[in-house]
Amino acid sequence: QVQLVESGGGLVQAGGSLRLSCVTSGRTISNYGVGWFRQTPGKEREFVAAVTQSGGGTYYADAVKGRFTISRDNAKNTVYLEMNSLKPADTAVYYCAMGPRGSYYQPTYIYWGQGTQVTVSS
Repeated sequence: QVQLVESGGGLVQAGGSLRLSCVTSGRTISNYGVGWFRQTPGKEREFVAAVTQSGGGTYYADAVKGRFTISRDNAKNTVYLEMNSLKPADTAVYYCAMGPRGSYYQPTYIYWGQGTQVTVSS
């Protein structure tokens, strides 16, 4: 059984930082690309960042480029999302997902976590 478990969310003031973690089990993460997505109530889930299997390729949504960094530690079956200079607009539930390659395109992802809440106060 494949599980993805996100952690690291919480409440932070604008301008602050958080690091999200996505720990996987049941599959070897090195065989997959991993993405982070986020969703707020009433809105569609949107792409945030993705990393390829090797970690050599990373992709970011324009809204987070320069502030967020995605990285992976295949030995720990873990992918991270370092979030800096947080804004109230970043408030959302953040999900990680695994697929055959790192991509902004949600249908390519096979496995999804349950999400972790990030709240940024002004």
